Amino acid sequence: MTPNWYIINDIDKLDTPALVVYPDRVKTNIATLTGMIDDVARLRPHVKTYKNAEVTGLLLAAGIRKFKCATIAEAELLAMSKAPDVLLAYQPEGPKLHRFIRLVHAYPQTHFSCLVDNSSSATEISEAALRFKTNIDVYLDMNVGMNRTGIAPGFDALQLYMDCGVLPGINPVGLHAYDGHIHDVDLQKRADRCNFAFDPVMKLQQTIKSKGYPEPVIVAGGSPTFPIHARRKYVECSPGTFVYWDKGYQMGMPEQDFLPAALVVTRVISLPAATKLCLDVGHKSISAENELSKRIYFLNAPELYPVSQSEEHLVVEAGANHKYKVGDVFYGIPHHVCPTVALYERVYTIEKENISGEWLNKARDRKITI
Repeated sequence: MTPNWYIINDIDKLDTPALVVYPDRVKTNIATLTGMIDDVARLRPHVKTYKNAEVTGLLLAAGIRKFKCATIAEAELLAMSKAPDVLLAYQPEGPKLHRFIRLVHAYPQTHFSCLVDNSSSATEISEAALRFKTNIDVYLDMNVGMNRTGIAPGFDALQLYMDCGVLPGINPVGLHAYDGHIHDVDLQKRADRCNFAFDPVMKLQQTIKSKGYPEPVIVAGGSPTFPIHARRKYVECSPGTFVYWDKGYQMGMPEQDFLPAALVVTRVISLPAATKLCLDVGHKSISAENELSKRIYFLNAPELYPVSQSEEHLVVEAGANHKYKVGDVFYGIPHHVCPTVALYERVYTIEKENISGEWLNKARDRKITI
């Protein structure tokens, strides 16, 4: 890859801020992913990063048949793309459960499943499945230290799995263990923490099997722990960020060879002071949950550092005697690409250094049709 791989020759046609994607790099990242695991059937990538049908199609073309998502819209996008197997990595509650049931009926060619972490929700899912004459596979959501959702692996989890086994309309099939809190830069330290958190899940799996149940499937990890879980036989892995990658993971996961494939393009719109530039990339254009210095990194202007940001503006320090002018274009890697994608209704594809088309991020919406 050339150092200036990101340059867009017909940049004058692109209004900013804009999210651009380089399909050749996406394809390379997918090939890198499949090359990191022994069996493509063990991959269950998360759609949350890209949210469009085109990348889903590239994943399907690579032999991937299982997917993971967090919203009903993401699940429907996958079903519309004819993904065979979709896990809603979320416990559907209230109206979301009704939407999930409707999804199951609307797309019979796709096998849907969901998470559960308590008996009340399991009963609610069971009753809904009975009422609407369907059967739903469920995975127990394991709390392996992230303390966001889930039940700790142990006796209570075993009891919940067994309870799900006797509830009509639902069928416990596996365990879901997301360890997104583990992201040490040092791979060995990350592996040690990952293995420590995962060991009780494997013990629970074998305990369940010893009770006469089919061995539960385990769906584990995200991008940071993917290289670790990929070495475990029979564990399904669910990274997501790999398709586009971002600056945060580029710095934090140096052992992974994925390429940045999505950039936010911005322009200088004002020179408010002798050493400062104002760019058209505000909170509404780049994920802003990180501190100001960790939101966007400019490939063609790495010396710039941000001093303030508002809804539509980013002010950066350029230093004395800089040569920048209004209209200059900067190519930025998001520090966190997943929520950045959710800010854009479409991406512009860049091929052979020119704008080649658009991909609609349909699943950025909370609703597609259901």
